[in-house]
Amino acid sequence: MHPAIEDITVEGILHALSDPVRAAIYAQMAGASCAMNCSNFLQVSDRSIPKSTLSLHFRALREAGLIRSERRGVEMHNTTRCADVEQRFPGLIGAIVSAHGAQAVERAKLAKRKAAAARSKAV
Repeated sequence: MHPAIEDITVEGILHALSDPVRAAIYAQMAGASCAMNCSNFLQVSDRSIPKSTLSLHFRALREAGLIRSERRGVEMHNTTRCADVEQRFPGLIGAIVSAHGAQAVERAKLAKRKAAAARSKAV
């Protein structure tokens, strides 16, 4: 089910993107120039995601109005509805995706510092 544009809410979007895996999936999809199938996301943020869990994540994104899913054979091809959401809430998706990217950079820096500290303690 794909909600009509007038049924998309800020609360629904924020709820869908409150999960780190869904936020990572959506950010990757927002940066893609073509439809992506669910199998593209079996690894998200260095974590393996079971197909059944992926289905739940894609359902949440779809119900929030963030993606459109289309069955092609046995696969679901997913595209973002960035243009629809931008029309309804100008700047919202760009701000969220940008913040997610900045957070990912900070997490990577922190992981490197922790790894360096662990190496120095081991020596």
